[in-house]
Amino acid sequence: MKAVILAGGLGTRLQPYTFFIPKPMLPLGNKPLLEYSIEWLQEARKIDEVIICVSYLHRSIEDYFEDGSRYGIKIKYSRSDRPLATAGQLKTASKFIDEPFVCLYGDSVYEFPLREMIENHQKDKAFISMALVNYRTNLKYGFIETNGSENGLVTEWKEKPEISGLINIGCYVFEPEFLKMIPDSMAFGMDEAVRNSIRDKKKVKAYVVKDGSFMDIGDKKSYLEAYKQYVKRLGKI
Repeated sequence: MKAVILAGGLGTRLQPYTFFIPKPMLPLGNKPLLEYSIEWLQEARKIDEVIICVSYLHRSIEDYFEDGSRYGIKIKYSRSDRPLATAGQLKTASKFIDEPFVCLYGDSVYEFPLREMIENHQKDKAFISMALVNYRTNLKYGFIETNGSENGLVTEWKEKPEISGLINIGCYVFEPEFLKMIPDSMAFGMDEAVRNSIRDKKKVKAYVVKDGSFMDIGDKKSYLEAYKQYVKRLGKI
């Protein structure tokens, strides 16, 4: 099976770190962020080829990973000359895809059983399988409830209530026909492509992973927290 890693973003929320280093190549412990994804795919024993979609500072990625031989996996590159958002970036890899494939974002770390997710996708004959995780957070503001009329009575004050639900963690198993849902050569979000699939009554399955199986490196705060965690794992140097 093949896997596609989306690694072409500008990493604007991590500037100035990403002025000279693409986000997937930021160090995490003793190796670049993207290397953890390559190793995780290789450990699943279901993936024999990886296509990395690159754009911004692409040479840093291509020169580091080369053809993947030192990881025991074949690596190819699909290059775009401008940011195309997540689904638009994936579309550039369509020339390499003719079978079901895994897709993941290159700015996250995953530690759940990918092999099981793939097998569930195949067993359920799904069009898309999405990895999800439970997430809870407290809202920044208190919520005021009224009896419904515009200038009615206040009935309750909920101070910074907690909300919870399932969130997308950016790892999918797609059937190759999913690529037809994405227009050519334009910025197009993965959310829009998946919503279009749901609208067209395609089978979109959830695969819920355990808490702690996913780490998003979205901004400076989350990056520094992840970096400290991985340095701690390494022990004293």
